[in-house]
Amino acid sequence: MLHVKGLTKKFGKQIVNRDISLECKEGEISILLGPNGAGKSTAIKCILGLLRHEGEVTIGGHPSKSGEAKRIFGYVPEYPCLYEMLTMEEQFEFIIRAYKLDREQAMADVDDLVGRFRLTERRKHLCKDLSKGMQQKVSIICALLPHPKLLLLDEPMIGLDPHAIKELKNLILILAKKRGVAIVISTHMIASVEGIWDKAYILSRGRVLSCHTKEEVSGLGVDALEKIFFEETEKPELLAPRTEEEKSGKNKKQAKAEKAASEEKEKKSSHVTPAPPPKKDKKKKEPAPSVPETKKEIVDDPDLAPADEHVQEKHRVAPPPKKKGKKKHS
Repeated sequence: MLHVKGLTKKFGKQIVNRDISLECKEGEISILLGPNGAGKSTAIKCILGLLRHEGEVTIGGHPSKSGEAKRIFGYVPEYPCLYEMLTMEEQFEFIIRAYKLDREQAMADVDDLVGRFRLTERRKHLCKDLSKGMQQKVSIICALLPHPKLLLLDEPMIGLDPHAIKELKNLILILAKKRGVAIVISTHMIASVEGIWDKAYILSRGRVLSCHTKEEVSGLGVDALEKIFFEETEKPELLAPRTEEEKSGKNKKQAKAEKAASEEKEKKSSHVTPAPPPKKDKKKKEPAPSVPETKKEIVDDPDLAPADEHVQEKHRVAPPPKKKGKKKHS
């Protein structure tokens, strides 16, 4: 039913999912088991077509983003996503109309599921007024109403009370074993899926470390899956902080080559030959000939008026005094 091959998801330079391949057949319960930050939720969103990714994902033989695929799968997110201003009954009504379900059959399913999860008294309440656990129950019912052929559950047990967990496990077994629904459960709580899984994929740092079937570990004891999980996820190389090369998905050979190229580039840039000094012209420029200052000539000729009246008054030559003649006696 579900086929995933080479799924890789990057956020910038960081690789969150690296070359993930898995499959889930009809009537099979597969679990994605890994610590926080292993990339489980991101892988689920990529499978659903909510995130762009590299690799091939098909659901029932159809591409995951196609309308044919979306009609046959159901999804329960880690955090409930409901219309807050709708009542519980209106939320169910929305799903019935959106999927064009048979109303009589759908309402019978609603009554059954609401009774199982003990929500009968809350059917008229707004979704925003429900507790987190009740919102999770409503989200599960909405995913089951269209009778999906593939059901993806992302951390479905978180927030549920013990009675709801028990009912959900029973529903999962009924859907898989009696109706042939393929079910994928993402979780980090091993105890929550103990006894109901058929195939387990162990993830760490965005990649699948191993895949185990229930038959393989049946002879290893009650806590066989838990022992395998800790053996594989607590290896020293997985607990050590990731290098930049591991975050970007580069292998050691590629990272070494890029580092050598970078060092060579820095070396060349640090040994740049300085630019030669500007050439001096051999021919020296001769200084421009200085123009001698011309002094104004003082003109003694009264007929030639100097340009400056002040100079004229200052440098005018006084006429010689007249000689006084002797008076003639009559």
